Amino acid sequence: MRIVMVGSGYVGLVSGACFADFGHSVTCVDKDAGKIEALKEGRIPIYEPGLADLVVKNAKDGRLVFTTDLAAAVVGAEAIFIAVGTPSRRGDGHADLSYVFDAAREIARSMAGYAVVVTKSTVPVGTGDEIERVMKEERPEIDVSVASNPEFLREGAAIQDFKRPDRIVVGCEDERAKEVMAEVYRPLYLNQAPLLFTARRTSELIKYAANAFLATKIGFINEIADLCEATGANVQEVARGIGLDNRIGAKFLHAGPGYGGSCFPKDTLALIRTANDYAAPLSIVEAVVTSNDKRKRAMARRLINACGGDVRGKTIAILGLTFKPNTDDMREAPSIAIIQALQDAGAKVRAYDPEGMEQAKAVLTEVDYAANAYACVTGADAVCLVTEWDEFRALDLDRVRALVAAPVLVDLRNVYRQEEVRRRGFTYVSVGRP
Repeated sequence: MRIVMVGSGYVGLVSGACFADFGHSVTCVDKDAGKIEALKEGRIPIYEPGLADLVVKNAKDGRLVFTTDLAAAVVGAEAIFIAVGTPSRRGDGHADLSYVFDAAREIARSMAGYAVVVTKSTVPVGTGDEIERVMKEERPEIDVSVASNPEFLREGAAIQDFKRPDRIVVGCEDERAKEVMAEVYRPLYLNQAPLLFTARRTSELIKYAANAFLATKIGFINEIADLCEATGANVQEVARGIGLDNRIGAKFLHAGPGYGGSCFPKDTLALIRTANDYAAPLSIVEAVVTSNDKRKRAMARRLINACGGDVRGKTIAILGLTFKPNTDDMREAPSIAIIQALQDAGAKVRAYDPEGMEQAKAVLTEVDYAANAYACVTGADAVCLVTEWDEFRALDLDRVRALVAAPVLVDLRNVYRQEEVRRRGFTYVSVGRP
């Protein structure tokens, strides 16, 4: 099939590369000429394990091409995916759909025959209706179906998620669109991936509901962690005890400094705004957002308390900056609020992250960025593990003990065994453990 991916950011690039790897002919379009030139040269603008090899391989084989010319790309395409950004709109938290509608209008102007226009971007309920309206307004005679196909990609595991998904959700309103989308995903039939066809509005809401539910699990276990600390219980054992119940499941029950990233913060906020617009407020999701915002600053207070209540003039080493491992994404990362709170308290911050430091420099100023973990902890008055990258899971603690100025380790991801760290002379603080 001929597929066009409008938007070559994280979702568009991963999806386009994977569709090409299935054997489809894919054109990725982006207005950023610099990004397109880099992709043509095999330079990938984001960090995602395995993505560079996938892009280079399929581009070499001629199944994946990159262009800034949307008008030429959509002619003859059978499925045109809109995968542009939908950031939170300034002032009210609603999803900013201006890029989506601009893409829809440009597609309408350029189409030469029937095609399915598919929203891959995360959009509020009713966006597909509006896309259809603006396209018909642009060209009343256009022969088009509009479908919804939300993505469920985890950063750091996106290729695996795309090729072996838990489910594929497609929302469409006519049989022609259903047939095209079934053919788009036909290569996954052998993997027996459930292909769920729904009404378009239902599909749009599934994405937001899924992210809000996962964010709620994170917020819940973080509050249980606080209760564990107050009562002497162990949150890891509590999480295992409830996670073994298959009605609950073990995933997203890891206590820590709160959620961040490109999806949960903006999607929970957009869902709340949509619910209020429809006079169906989501008080549980509202509480999760409030709890998560407070959580990040609370982690900074935990670190300050571990240093005796005062960090003025002290050097604090931060290990891990991105919101999760295996990505360079700094959007809404807990490290941002933690570092800013430490700086407000007068601390000097030194940081190291395997992939996220260039992105961090755009949002975190007056931070000393180290070359590696051991350079980061040298001379530090406290070490704080914020993101659980694999290389932080087996640090030489004896070496760390010899390098630091004061043996204080605050582990916000519960990576280490308490007795193992304390045996080496550290003051050790974790999350939700006695």
